[in-house]
Amino acid sequence: MSAELKLQKEGSVAVITISNPPANTWTEYTLGQLKSIIAELNADKENYALVITGEGEKFFSAGADLNLFASGDVAVASKMSRAFGDAFETLAAYDGVSVAAINGFAMGGGLECALACDLRIAEEQALMALPEAKVGLLPCGCGTQNLPWLVGEGWAKRMILCGEQLKAPKALEIGLVEEVVEKGKALEAGIALAQQVGNQSPSAVRACKSLIMAARTNPMKHALPLEREMFCDLFDTEDQAEGVNAFLEKRKPEWKNG
Repeated sequence: MSAELKLQKEGSVAVITISNPPANTWTEYTLGQLKSIIAELNADKENYALVITGEGEKFFSAGADLNLFASGDVAVASKMSRAFGDAFETLAAYDGVSVAAINGFAMGGGLECALACDLRIAEEQALMALPEAKVGLLPCGCGTQNLPWLVGEGWAKRMILCGEQLKAPKALEIGLVEEVVEKGKALEAGIALAQQVGNQSPSAVRACKSLIMAARTNPMKHALPLEREMFCDLFDTEDQAEGVNAFLEKRKPEWKNG
């Protein structure tokens, strides 16, 4: 594991800390490492949830280092856009539940990382933006697609086309984040939320998440039969029998994640 991307596991919860001062920027290497970490977590039957945060008090992540693009090299642009897109698509497809603990500035690719997570908690001083068009670029880490899905076309256009930056309270108001906490409390709140996932069947959570994500692209008439089919598929898992019997026996379930 690199010094720029730190992984810790606390029970069923993994914590990734972006540690690349001064602004916790992403590099081609750390984006590749993020993909590798997600693959590792997907293969870990003890892992149910993931929290991503930034190191320090000022930045969650400022995205890419613009020095990379100063030369105007198209080959570099192509390489980095693929790296951002692949990493954040992989994060969005993570089998468990991902939480972005936004502890400061989340700009450009930093905000796109948070957008790729399932849930977002922001500290009260956090500032969020997709300012790429101000420097002649555009969000290439799925931001043009994920942002309007979360906040609607109007606010997505205000942020991307007009360069509007949002403070945490406004982000909460429009649905960009689900919770705002005091300064220094995002990671604690993110872990607490992630730990709640452990009360659920990992198999059921995985199926539910895939159905919720499918709502972005599939018409409801196609999704509803799939919902019923996946409900029945859960009866082939150990978790289904364990969950129902634990409830009836008034005890805590022991999930097998399978």
